[in-house]
Amino acid sequence: MEYKVKIKLINNEAKLPYRANEGDAGMDLFSIEEKIIKAGESELIRTGIQMELPEGTEAQIRPRSGLALKHSITVLNSPGTIDEGYRGEIQVILINHGKEDFKVEKQMRIAQMVITPVIQVKLERTEVLSNTERDKGGFGSSGE
Repeated sequence: MEYKVKIKLINNEAKLPYRANEGDAGMDLFSIEEKIIKAGESELIRTGIQMELPEGTEAQIRPRSGLALKHSITVLNSPGTIDEGYRGEIQVILINHGKEDFKVEKQMRIAQMVITPVIQVKLERTEVLSNTERDKGGFGSSGE
């Protein structure tokens, strides 16, 4: 099934998100501003776009592996969630885990966006849950 996502460019520097390769899950998001992210700090980076998601979907904002590997730059609240009802500007919180300041430049690919379906559930309070093989095993209980 193909969904349509409406994108509004709200800044002259803004670019439409796009997939670098056909079949890629993520679409690159671009910065519309220059900003220095100091080592160990985070910054909110503007993309200059707004969007209208289809009903029953969300957009997840995820790090770009190249920025993470080469510069220790990642999305702070990864994955960031954009709900279908949000219509404001898409902005990305980047954090610099590196030892040197990092310069975000205009038109730089700063993150990727994946549009995914959301399952709506109804919560039901109970006093009893079914047993499983793992049951109450916590972190590391399924092996290393």
